[in-house]
Amino acid sequence: MLQPAQVANTDPEAEMPPYMESLLAHLRLLVGVPFDYLIPDARLLPDESIRFFYLDRSWTDRLVDGAIAVGKIGTRDQAHHQARSGPVSQQLDGTERIVRDLQRGGKGSFAELKTNNDANPQPGDVITGFLLRSAAVSGWAGMDVRAYATDLPEPLDPSTATGQLRTLRLELLSPSVLLALFQGIPQLVILEEPHHSVQFGVHAGPSGTFAVDLRDASGQQILVASNPVSKPVPVRAANNRVIAVKDLYNLLANSRATEPSMPNIDGSAAFAIEVLNPPWRQRFEGTVDNAGGGSGAFAPFLMVASRVTEDSTRTAVKNLVGG
Repeated sequence: MLQPAQVANTDPEAEMPPYMESLLAHLRLLVGVPFDYLIPDARLLPDESIRFFYLDRSWTDRLVDGAIAVGKIGTRDQAHHQARSGPVSQQLDGTERIVRDLQRGGKGSFAELKTNNDANPQPGDVITGFLLRSAAVSGWAGMDVRAYATDLPEPLDPSTATGQLRTLRLELLSPSVLLALFQGIPQLVILEEPHHSVQFGVHAGPSGTFAVDLRDASGQQILVASNPVSKPVPVRAANNRVIAVKDLYNLLANSRATEPSMPNIDGSAAFAIEVLNPPWRQRFEGTVDNAGGGSGAFAPFLMVASRVTEDSTRTAVKNLVGG
């Protein structure tokens, strides 16, 4: 009892068994934690809403302590745990970076991933994330989610964009709820429709009408005061749900007179550029809460959580938890 660590200074320290290290690293990223522990009240995550958060490492460390406590049967085990809790936390800081690869499979065994990861001396970073409840989660299977350390302007090319944060976890908790965790603090988070294939289409307008956005020769939208330039889509007289393709072709060809950046509509290739319907992208950026203001494509009004640093929000949370 005089040596709480129970290991002599000259003896090599025993390592955690791989199964135990993997389990605790998964717990660090909330894998297996009941949803009621994350969202105790459904009103905290209503339909068509997203909530951004910091992951409290003190809370997840206590979660690890609780799992380890299952194997403690006396004061010697308790003393050893207290003496080694610091190194255990440091070890899990690194191991949590391979949890997503383990979940996805095909990336190698735990031993292989751990060997490669241990070569990275980077300490554990702040973990942030979001919970999204939306019809887009089930509607867009395989949604592309990315977070960046800096706010990048459009047009954004993910293949050349820099500063992307590491995704530690991206998982469906239910058909309509998505959880994402990132290593670091993002300034920009992007949710994007899956890139399954090239698609063509038009936009539905009011009263059953359609519109098409004009594009330049590179396929980028032509903007005026940050708003896309659109043209009404002609339809057949016998059925206003059927596009008159030939008339649409002529309309786009004539539009080049007022929009010279458009390609010369002289064939199917240039026509395809104009009716291109790229994957839809939702951006979350900045620190202003725009809940209920504007129209997102997830739903008519996409609600975004208020900043936890605001005095009113902090006071409301304190009152909710009674202190």
